[in-house]
Amino acid sequence: MKQIAPFHLAIPVDHLSANKTFYETVLGCKPGRSSDQWADYDFFGHQLVLHHDPQHSALPHHNEVDGKSVPVPHFGVVLPWEVFTSFAEHLQEKGVDFVIAPYLRFEGLPGEQMTMFFYDPAGNALELKAFKNMDQLFAT
Repeated sequence: MKQIAPFHLAIPVDHLSANKTFYETVLGCKPGRSSDQWADYDFFGHQLVLHHDPQHSALPHHNEVDGKSVPVPHFGVVLPWEVFTSFAEHLQEKGVDFVIAPYLRFEGLPGEQMTMFFYDPAGNALELKAFKNMDQLFAT
């Protein structure tokens, strides 16, 4: 199924103000509507809503994928190749602590991609990736 509209994702955060700062100043997401309990953001053209949950406690879990320890669960977006590379540099300049630093997977194979993983201040894992050829997004 081809995506024809932006997705909506709501995530829990234990400290709304710290996470708002992260999404706005580190990731550069444009803020939208908000209250003292939630805030929504333009997350690469998609709606991301941070919901304050003072009891939120991310329980880190990882699965081995290609010899890397991938955080589960995680969410993110697929970016154009050039956007990914410049955004990865931006995150490095901002001092983001990567769980998995930007790297190339499946070089020269179907589905060749760049990917990176990091956490927000609430412990939510994010993955950003880019495909050399977007037509191979689901290639096997």
